[in-house]
Amino acid sequence: MKNFAIIVFAALLLNACTQKKDYDASGNFEADEVIVSAQQSGILNSYDVKEGDQLKKGDKVGQIDVKVIELQKQQTEARIAALNEKTISPSDQVELVRRQLEVQKSQLAQQLREKNRTENLVKADAATRKQLDDINSSIDQLKKQIAVTKQQLKLNTYNTNTQNRSILSERAQMEKLVAQLQEQINKGQIINPITGTVLTNYALQGEMQVVGKPLYKIANIATLSLKAYVSGRQLPQIKLGQQVTVRIDDGKGGYKEYPGTITWISAKSEFTPKSIQTKDERPNLVYAIKVNVKNDGILKIGMYGEVILSK
Repeated sequence: MKNFAIIVFAALLLNACTQKKDYDASGNFEADEVIVSAQQSGILNSYDVKEGDQLKKGDKVGQIDVKVIELQKQQTEARIAALNEKTISPSDQVELVRRQLEVQKSQLAQQLREKNRTENLVKADAATRKQLDDINSSIDQLKKQIAVTKQQLKLNTYNTNTQNRSILSERAQMEKLVAQLQEQINKGQIINPITGTVLTNYALQGEMQVVGKPLYKIANIATLSLKAYVSGRQLPQIKLGQQVTVRIDDGKGGYKEYPGTITWISAKSEFTPKSIQTKDERPNLVYAIKVNVKNDGILKIGMYGEVILSK
């Protein structure tokens, strides 16, 4: 009887050892997790994030205090407004010089007419030569004044434009500073980057935050990836976009199956992870693959799953 029991046990053990697995690869479910960090330093004035929350991309979930930066921006904007008042309109100053030039030209024209008249009088011995010389001297003086006024007109235009360019250049720098300050103000808002579920929360309202400090971890678990491993012998049987079957334990002694799609195949082999079993009884080198599976709410990150390449 004892020998019979030993034989039965040995037969069962041999059968278990020689029985082939009915799946082709196995692994664990994972998701692309994003850790959202503070992009500004300050007190966390408002914060509405809880583990398990469903957040949409673009949702504002918190605000870091940026009052000091806002004051700096207002101060810079006030300086820009003051610079605008310092700019000079070229037309105002140039017009004054231009009017002076017109007066001088009018005086010159009058003196030229007087010269002609005096020359005729000198010929008729009705005027002295000295009177003509005085008129010629006055004409020469007016021509010099007109030349100086014309030069002054050019210089005034140039100086005004140069002064305005200097002011406008300074204003451009300040406007860039305002844009930088606005960007820092914007970074005080905590904007959720992806649609997904909050996995872990690290922060509380009222805490002091610094740039780079993690606030929460979020992942889109509507679709999970099963990272499994196949042997080199199985590699020719798979390709990107291939439809496969993924299954998990249903908790009742059976399996729950899902359709899956192979979305990634590793380009290099690696040693078999200790926690992974393969169809070829743990070969030394395996290739990782990822199978995307639509989540019905039952699949969880880290859960074990199996891949069946063909049924």
